[in-house]
Amino acid sequence: FYGRIAEKPGDHECSTLQAIRDNAKGLAGISGERIWVELKKILIGNHVNHLVRLLYELDVAQYIGLPVNGSLDELDRVSKNTENVCPKPMTVLTSLFRGKDDVTNLDLRLKISKEEKNLGFFLLKHREDLTKAAGPEPLKPYQDFIMDSRETNTISRILELLKYQGEEQLVKEMQQWTVPTFPVSGHDLRKMGITCGKEIGSALQQLREEWKKSGYRMDKEELLSCMRKE
Repeated sequence: FYGRIAEKPGDHECSTLQAIRDNAKGLAGISGERIWVELKKILIGNHVNHLVRLLYELDVAQYIGLPVNGSLDELDRVSKNTENVCPKPMTVLTSLFRGKDDVTNLDLRLKISKEEKNLGFFLLKHREDLTKAAGPEPLKPYQDFIMDSRETNTISRILELLKYQGEEQLVKEMQQWTVPTFPVSGHDLRKMGITCGKEIGSALQQLREEWKKSGYRMDKEELLSCMRKE
């Protein structure tokens, strides 16, 4: 409620805070599903970094599945990054985590959805190694990742990663980007006289790499001309 109605952080009644501290252990008896419903409201409400710090200071965190040594400085950074971009609750919460065990333990306590759990794992794995490119095409590493992925919800996860990283402008650009369709098929190669299935597969892979290097701009004719030159 504080994150919904209070104008500024830290303006609490001391008696209220003490009552929370005195009764924190009672949360151990509350179902994880109920706690997760309320925690998600905190994570996408106002004063999130202040309120999550309070969960630790008032000894609440240990009873609701949060890591004992949560990365509160990272939470401060990510909560600022995501102020204007409507993150998913799990995107903000993952900032507290240091490793996969933190996600697993949260799931054991709160029974989060499979999608939320996998988003946590994804952000943990890629928050540092998948970053924007220098130069005129900063989105290209993310686009390449999407094009190489075989999972259906990769775009959604990449958007959350960009929010986590504070790339507000790239979030807008990614939302406007349409995944391009590879313009060459095996049928096109057979018309060129390539009949062996193994050769067709190899050629298609080679052409996909050329297409990727071009930023997915080469059309069918340009790609097939690469085959004719060989």
